[in-house]
Amino acid sequence: MTDTSTLIAQLRTLLALTNTEIQVADARRAQARTEAVATELARNAENARGRADAIERALRELGGLPALVGPWLGRAAAAVKTMTEQAQPFDEALLGDLVLEHQLLDRSRYLKALATAEHHRDLVELADRLVTAHSATVEWLTTVLAEEALGGPAALRRSPAQAATGAAVRWMNAPVSWSARSIDQVMDAVRSAGPRMNQLLSRGAHAGDVAARTIAASRDAALERAEVITREEGAAAVADALHGVRGSTGALQPAELPIADYDDMNVSRAVSAIKELTDPADVRTIVAYEEANKARNGVVSAAQTRLAAIAQEVVGVR
Repeated sequence: MTDTSTLIAQLRTLLALTNTEIQVADARRAQARTEAVATELARNAENARGRADAIERALRELGGLPALVGPWLGRAAAAVKTMTEQAQPFDEALLGDLVLEHQLLDRSRYLKALATAEHHRDLVELADRLVTAHSATVEWLTTVLAEEALGGPAALRRSPAQAATGAAVRWMNAPVSWSARSIDQVMDAVRSAGPRMNQLLSRGAHAGDVAARTIAASRDAALERAEVITREEGAAAVADALHGVRGSTGALQPAELPIADYDDMNVSRAVSAIKELTDPADVRTIVAYEEANKARNGVVSAAQTRLAAIAQEVVGVR
């Protein structure tokens, strides 16, 4: 048998963790890839607030007032977490979220056992509600992590700092062995884009738009040329990496896409073709190309759904 003080202690801990969960969900909204994901995160935060209210009511009914600084501590903990994770790769930040949800899930199960032992039916029902909610969130975060591991596009985007950190980690770990001639040729290809950009900018009309378009075009042309050079030099791994970069930025030519005649497809045909893709790299290539060119929300959402299904199959979710 347990006593009321143990129940109160667990409820207080759950309340503090739930307040942190609310703040994390609010913070993650800025990283949502689509409006639908942002809406889902907002709904999750609101549902978490409802769970926090229910936990607080349970505490009061047991005669244990919740800590008055609970919500403030939750905001502080989330703020520290957000600042810290900016120096982490994106997957580490998501793993931190998953640790929080697992702790909430495990404590909710423990609360149910305590409440069952003390014959607190209302608390058993509350614990069941918490277990259901946190189990769903654990599955969702597991899927997002799997999407990230498969190369994306994940439901959440990296922040700029996380993107830079991830790129630095991959660069440091990449086994690259270029010849001096290969490096010189690649650098020449990148530098050669400069004069063309300056000529266009000097014409003056719509300078801001011209600059943005030219920088992107110059980058894409340089990457394509660099891929050709490295492949000719026998650096297949580097060429493949450059091809991956081109794919992730939507810079591939239509003939290079994993779906034949993709550029000519309407939304319905494109969605049907995407559902047939089985390689995550192909899905993210299509998403990047779509976002960089036609930006059809229905197509992007279908690709996101397809990748989520592949990710869930990989990690055994559902």
